[in-house]
Amino acid sequence: VGSQAEAPRGRLARAPPVQLSLYYESLCPACRAFVVRQLLGTWLMLPPDMLDVTLVPYGNAQETNVNGTWHFECQHGPEECLGNMVEACLIHEAGNSSEALAAVACLEAGASVSGNLDALPWGDPPRVPAARVAACAQGELGRRLLHRNAELTAALAPPHQYVPWILLGGKHTEELQGRAQVALLHLVCELYQ
Repeated sequence: VGSQAEAPRGRLARAPPVQLSLYYESLCPACRAFVVRQLLGTWLMLPPDMLDVTLVPYGNAQETNVNGTWHFECQHGPEECLGNMVEACLIHEAGNSSEALAAVACLEAGASVSGNLDALPWGDPPRVPAARVAACAQGELGRRLLHRNAELTAALAPPHQYVPWILLGGKHTEELQGRAQVALLHLVCELYQ
């Protein structure tokens, strides 16, 4: 009986969404491929309440605090740090990662993550002006958001060893990682209960 008794007659109660967290870098080729080829397509094909996505742009960056201001050094250079901040700001302004995923994927598919803001689909969702995202990425808010992503990345258990680093249901295993990178849709459908 349980939760099925609470659902309307003839319909089963919906299962909670599969939780996917992606720790990545904006200019990492493998990260970009995963976002564009696996994550976006899977997200678009599933009902909105089946997959909950959390994006954490930071990856293998390093941060230092100089006189109260966060500074970042990224694996693929300053352009990647700016790209990470742009995406962190986009996610922040959109309200959550799922709402920002299509726009993030557009950035990841382009030649320049930070240079593609004006070409994004700013319609429904997200309804965030490109100028606001750019101002965030070039200001203190962008630095604070990237610092928060550094803290989230440092708190991973087990610690990330590479990017993209994928968690499903809050856990990371090499098997889940490998399966997600080649057949995410199938894996999410299998995990959804």
